[in-house]
Amino acid sequence: MSNARVPRKGADRNGLYALGCLLLVGTFLALSLVVAKLADGAGAPRLTFLMAAMTGAGIVLSAIGAMQRKTMRINLRSLEYATVAGALFAVPNALAFLAIRHVGAGFISLSFAFPILITWVLAVWLSLERLRALRLLGVLLGLSGGLVLAMAKAGGAGDALGWVLLVLAMPLLIALGNIYRTLRWPTGTSPVFLAALMMFGGAATLLPFVLLFEPGQFPALLTSGAAMQLLLVEIAVFSVLYLFYFVLQKLAGPVYLSQIGTVAALVGTLIAVLALGEAPPPNLGLAALLVALGTLLFHRGARAASIPKGATTT
Repeated sequence: MSNARVPRKGADRNGLYALGCLLLVGTFLALSLVVAKLADGAGAPRLTFLMAAMTGAGIVLSAIGAMQRKTMRINLRSLEYATVAGALFAVPNALAFLAIRHVGAGFISLSFAFPILITWVLAVWLSLERLRALRLLGVLLGLSGGLVLAMAKAGGAGDALGWVLLVLAMPLLIALGNIYRTLRWPTGTSPVFLAALMMFGGAATLLPFVLLFEPGQFPALLTSGAAMQLLLVEIAVFSVLYLFYFVLQKLAGPVYLSQIGTVAALVGTLIAVLALGEAPPPNLGLAALLVALGTLLFHRGARAASIPKGATTT
């Protein structure tokens, strides 16, 4: 009997670790959007700010990997990973940074509640995960909480409706990124190095757009005290966020990872209302309850779910 208990205890510890990472990553994802909102208010060029934050976080994560003596191979596979994962990361984040002044940090946060359903459908379709009723119920509850808030926001969008629709297109790219990183996870590569690669790939993706739409604005970013302080904060937030982002994906797979959106939706909305002065959306309490219930049910269903093959590499 003692031998039967050990795996269960190990699974319980992994489950608690995954839940802790989930809450941490979801909260920092919401914080990154809040910093973006503050940087936009400080007059920072939005794409330049995002590219500089990605580059800085990539340097920090590379330094962490070097200090930990992690494997950091540069080859065609890792360059492909940096390019594709970086692009699938950079484009939705760029959309968020551009739209935030039009729809607010709260609504941008809410959009991150949607990728979970798309990721789950793709994972089941690709046989990365089995179809399980409890996890499906958790996904649907969390998604419904995000939809309750998003519909309320879209109903009062007015002239910003185009930006609302554009933001709602982000979840597909995020879900594709979740699946790609699992399927193409390079064998024997550490999460911290892959996080650094994604940061550098994302910055490279944004560079042509920065040169086209914000030429010559990087010096202005460095000479503005407020913008520079916010840039340093964003680099720190990105470094913590995406280090544990990859740890969580390796530990629990792409569908579990995508739950960070429901956490970010709730935390980001609360921060936007309490700290940034945005108007609270209708039915916030109902949405929060649905998100919390969905996350708990999904977490309970995770014990029986299969582990994606890309998440088990070391």
